[in-house]
Amino acid sequence: MAETMSFALVGALILTLTLIPVLASYWFKRGVREKPNRAFEWMKRKYAVQLDWALARPKTIMLVATLIFGATLLLVPFIGGEFMPHLDEGALWVRATMPYTISFEEASKIAPQIRDILMSYPQVTVVGSELGRPDDGTDPTGFFNCEFYVGLKPYKDKAWSGEISQKKQLIESINKKLTAFPGIIFNYTQPAEDAVDEALTGLKSSLAVKIYGDDLNILQDKAIQIKNTLSHVPGFTDLTVVRELGQPSLLVDVDRDKIARYGINVADVDAVISAAVGGQAVTQVIQGEKLFDLVVRMQPQFRSSAHEIGNLLVGTPDGQQIPLSQLANISQGNGASFIYRENNSRYIGVQYSIEGRDLERAVRDAQAAVKKAVTLPQGYRMEWGGEYSQFLEAKSQMYFIGPLAVAIIFMILFALYGNFKFPVTIALGVIMTEPVGALVALKLTHTPFSVSSVLGLLALLGVSVETAVILVSYINKLRREGMDIHTATREASLLRLRPIMMTALVACLGLLPAALSTGIGSDTQRPFAIVIVAGLISRLFIGFFVNPVLYEMVARDGDVLQV
Repeated sequence: MAETMSFALVGALILTLTLIPVLASYWFKRGVREKPNRAFEWMKRKYAVQLDWALARPKTIMLVATLIFGATLLLVPFIGGEFMPHLDEGALWVRATMPYTISFEEASKIAPQIRDILMSYPQVTVVGSELGRPDDGTDPTGFFNCEFYVGLKPYKDKAWSGEISQKKQLIESINKKLTAFPGIIFNYTQPAEDAVDEALTGLKSSLAVKIYGDDLNILQDKAIQIKNTLSHVPGFTDLTVVRELGQPSLLVDVDRDKIARYGINVADVDAVISAAVGGQAVTQVIQGEKLFDLVVRMQPQFRSSAHEIGNLLVGTPDGQQIPLSQLANISQGNGASFIYRENNSRYIGVQYSIEGRDLERAVRDAQAAVKKAVTLPQGYRMEWGGEYSQFLEAKSQMYFIGPLAVAIIFMILFALYGNFKFPVTIALGVIMTEPVGALVALKLTHTPFSVSSVLGLLALLGVSVETAVILVSYINKLRREGMDIHTATREASLLRLRPIMMTALVACLGLLPAALSTGIGSDTQRPFAIVIVAGLISRLFIGFFVNPVLYEMVARDGDVLQV
């Protein structure tokens, strides 16, 4: 949206300097006759009275404007911040994480049951499921992972007029029914958002705390502590620890003293276990151009438990057959199902979502709580990744882009007027009037600061400076024609009232539909439009008095007057 607006302004500038003068020379050959506009004339008379009062009391006007501006700045800590507004895609993406040891046969029985539950809602149009990993091997998951695409009807459809009228209510209702499946963790997101989240964090969530270290047991313990701590922080929901341990494992600890008595090597014991449990290729089978290994291993009843595996016989150099249980300690334990790595380090993730609060303040409170409650061993570290790290990166970029934009505008104004006085006056007037409406609107609409809203503020800065230039340039023009400062300021304010209003209102009314829209896809553009529409309103009503007063306060008879 910002790019579209930028290109449109560049195109409008080119047409203004080329096509518009040519058309005006043809259409206005006989001159221009202006018809009176009663509504505007009434507005102009009222404004003239208020303007005279303001110019007679410059200190009062500046004091009131400063108080309004200062009071508005107090709202900033209560607005909060996020990376980007969440885009409603008009669909759901439901992920079911089953026990890691589940078989394909059992998982394929559960998936249709979940599909039937999802299709039972009248708001749902279609349900598709994906079980396991894709054929191209790009997602290293297993049969425990089942994902469901849930298509939804348009929100204007009569299906949304009943007890479930919002997407959030639908998710809550679905989750209540799906809790009938014990041991399965359900997460709810959106199709495109799910792909972006996985690219951002490497996990199945857009927000995650990552703990880096070597020992998986320590990582899991610390992750559980962090999860328990975050559960007491307001706004944190859908807390899950990415399970890495829990894979049933057979542990065979060879007793080297015992095998030494029989002259057996560790490799001999390992070969017996590998052949009996995993299988060993004894020959190859050729089918046309294809070549397959023929693998031989023990039947399931002889390798189904630690006791049966302990009965495997290991041959000695003198021909004896010794049971494996007499040569090694055999037990069952839990091993690693997955090992997540990033930047050459193991890590475990704590996934979470934020509801009812803005991202910046919620994570800030969580960081303080985790720092107080959880201590990491030496060599272990923690990162708050995903959307929050993107937010911090965008915030640091805006700290550079914002001042740069202001500096460029200031340089252009200096080149236009040939001094610092009028550029500083314009900048001060814009800064005192532009953010007022924008900040109030963000607070009233419960819209946090985001990349979208900050870009809107920068776009608003350009339009606000344009309205100030219209006024200051015309005042300079009247002064060059011989008027004194006070008369020129008053007359220019009245004569430029219409072009200033048109400049601001055209941009304001053009973005008003985007500011009020609630349809699918409007979430990202709404903050951009809200700050521009509300900021231009405050700019008009406050700037009508602040700009003339500021100009008259700093203007002197010996000024360099350029228009």
